[in-house]
Amino acid sequence: MEHGPGGYGLPGRHESFWMETTAETAYPPLPGNLETDVVVVGGGITGITTAVLLKQAGYTVALIEGDRICRGVTGHTTAKVTSLHRLIYAELIDRFGSRQAQQYAEANQAAIETVASFVREYDIPCSFEAKPAYTYAESAESRDSVAAEADAARSLGLPATFVEDVPLPGRTYGAVRFADQAQFHPLKYLLHLASLIPGDGSQIFEKTRAIEVQDGGGRCTVRTERGTVTARAGVLATHYPFYDSPGFYYARMDPSRSYVLGLRLDEPFPDGMFINAEGPTHSWRSQPAGDGELVIVSGMEHRSGETVDTREHYRSLEAYARSVYPVRSVDYRWSAQDYITNDGVPYIGPLAESHENIYIATGFRKWGMTNGTAAATILTDMIRGRASPWAEVYAPDRFKPAASARRFLVHNIGVAEKYIGGMISRPAGDLADVPPGEGKVLMIEGQKAGVFRDREGRVHAVNPTCTHMGCVAAWNSAEETWDCPCHGSRYDADGKVIHGPAVKDLAPRGG
Repeated sequence: MEHGPGGYGLPGRHESFWMETTAETAYPPLPGNLETDVVVVGGGITGITTAVLLKQAGYTVALIEGDRICRGVTGHTTAKVTSLHRLIYAELIDRFGSRQAQQYAEANQAAIETVASFVREYDIPCSFEAKPAYTYAESAESRDSVAAEADAARSLGLPATFVEDVPLPGRTYGAVRFADQAQFHPLKYLLHLASLIPGDGSQIFEKTRAIEVQDGGGRCTVRTERGTVTARAGVLATHYPFYDSPGFYYARMDPSRSYVLGLRLDEPFPDGMFINAEGPTHSWRSQPAGDGELVIVSGMEHRSGETVDTREHYRSLEAYARSVYPVRSVDYRWSAQDYITNDGVPYIGPLAESHENIYIATGFRKWGMTNGTAAATILTDMIRGRASPWAEVYAPDRFKPAASARRFLVHNIGVAEKYIGGMISRPAGDLADVPPGEGKVLMIEGQKAGVFRDREGRVHAVNPTCTHMGCVAAWNSAEETWDCPCHGSRYDADGKVIHGPAVKDLAPRGG
């Protein structure tokens, strides 16, 4: 048990296995104003892969990252490289038709080969392994959905079969199985790819936060805290587009958090990657680690910024894991955040009709390894002026009322309730009600204050009003962060931005 951030008896070290087992980078910050062919904002799988593909195509690229590359969302993934995305293909055929569903299928299946080809070409030591992927039924009721998914996926040319036996403990009711999928160590893979970017006019700049984007006259300008980058095209690969108002993306996506444990088991883990079909998500995979095998289990997802004790999600995930396997130890714990679009398909393409030189990739629905890689291929084609065979299904300007209207309304009613409630409510309590290791929103001298008392008794107080669009952030006890319930911005205990779309820190609050 660990007593670090969010500790108090929580299982494992509070650290992503991927980040602990790779060195932090030390690329320089932007030294001033710069001109280049393409500016890529964001140093995760989408940004790095896009920059590499563009450089290979003969462009000069400047990749800028607000912190260190690979330390954000990509550093907290479960790293399944698969086109089997729980249950999606029957749904896509129903919503979009077979042609666009096939585009999604082909884009994600091709992404597996893109990753594999990079691993082969550059001999990247990243534990890349071919594995079957399973979406399994846990009840007789979900068996029909799983069987229908196998039929739908197979009709789209995917390597899908329905199998009766699933190599997991406990009773299952069949599964859709995809052959020749893969898993890897995502940071060892991406750090090697990133090393290919600098040189011949291309560069990586870290500790360089983008704060504004402008588009006009055939040029894109990204203003940062350290200077301005001007380019022919810009790619916002920041997981959530920090410049989102032209496309109203804040009204078209939900932020979702989930939790991850790295386990050691007292028995071998079966060959494959696994996720359940319906109900609360539980996902499993293994990973070579030192002298043995680390088993990665994830789930317990909820909307970001929910005002619940988030530590309970780790405890519940541990209890679930122990109900399935004999767990020898819990070595790691971390959490991840993703965005889910109103119709379940990512937005990849031009930011908006009025911003033809700015491109985005967002809303990966927790399947960023393949969707992020596919996004890099699609955006590279667009910047090169080439038609992408997969662009239509991902088009950011799509709006299909039958597919999206209900989720659009539900999402925005929920956001409005949290926004208005957060602005007009008067939280009760005072500083004496905040014990060490806890955080609360209080009224101090007639003003809202987000108050955290650390384990040494020091009080950290901020204005909890999110600098993105004014919602009131909630305390995340497991990660010791302030999380916005509306659009997923996150801040550390002292108000520093650690996850966009916000680009400005929370103001300190006196008292």
